[in-house]
Amino acid sequence: MAQPQPFTQARARALLAAAGEQAEHAELLALGENAVFALPGPEPVVVRIGRGPSQLHRAERELRVAAWLEERQVPAVRPARTGVTVVDGHPLTFWQRLPEPVRAAAPVDLAGLLRLVHALPAPPFDLPGRDLLGGVERWLRLAGDAVPASDAAYLRARRDDFAAAVAELAPVLPPGPLHGDALPRNVHIGPDGPLLLDLETFSEDLREHDLVVLALSLDRYGLDEAAYSAFVRAYGFDVREWAGCAVLLGARETAACAWVAQHSPGNPAAGREFARRVASLRDDDAAVRWYAF
Repeated sequence: MAQPQPFTQARARALLAAAGEQAEHAELLALGENAVFALPGPEPVVVRIGRGPSQLHRAERELRVAAWLEERQVPAVRPARTGVTVVDGHPLTFWQRLPEPVRAAAPVDLAGLLRLVHALPAPPFDLPGRDLLGGVERWLRLAGDAVPASDAAYLRARRDDFAAAVAELAPVLPPGPLHGDALPRNVHIGPDGPLLLDLETFSEDLREHDLVVLALSLDRYGLDEAAYSAFVRAYGFDVREWAGCAVLLGARETAACAWVAQHSPGNPAAGREFARRVASLRDDDAAVRWYAF
């Protein structure tokens, strides 16, 4: 079976050009689960390019979520164009480009936005559950032979174990809409204050999913304890006090490890970070620092 074409900057620019955009002069803003470019021209527009066909429905839902959040007056990024453009199976969505941030976002800014989101009722359309581990298989397939088969098998088994455990969790907070990838990097601080970015993982599930993200940042990515404490005070609850926290942390660690694997075919640094992460999981060594990628 042929391996999927690596999702590199060059591949993303080719897709952008095929969509009729000025790819040569577009500014790359990010390359992760999506490639994000700022387009040249008089209108400040940003385009997000998904890694493949499996992200089409998610891109469509993200546009619906953005429109709903605007109706509910929740500060968030707004679409620049309606509908999804599909090129060679890859979904492209277009968004209003934001002004330069007035400062970096902090966990306390995220807490205020999460309080708004977590106060929302269900939207007038279906949201999926937060399938935290659903991308593991796709990410490992994209990694292919760039990661050891034994490590891929280990992560698949770990995924299955944690998926079963997550399904049995009893929440403390009322379930409902949540962001799904609640990190300060998904908050923009503009002249009018903080707003949410990256709406593609919006879900309806345990609100604890949003809170465990920063708990993992504290454990693995070097988040300052004082910044975490400020987040807890602003939100009003510390997810570490919940009996299910360790299960969600373990599930998210598994997903984060598999996520970085997909970058390995075109990026040796990703391969090294994957090896660091999977070794720390195998050794049950919570002291190993992970590095954002």
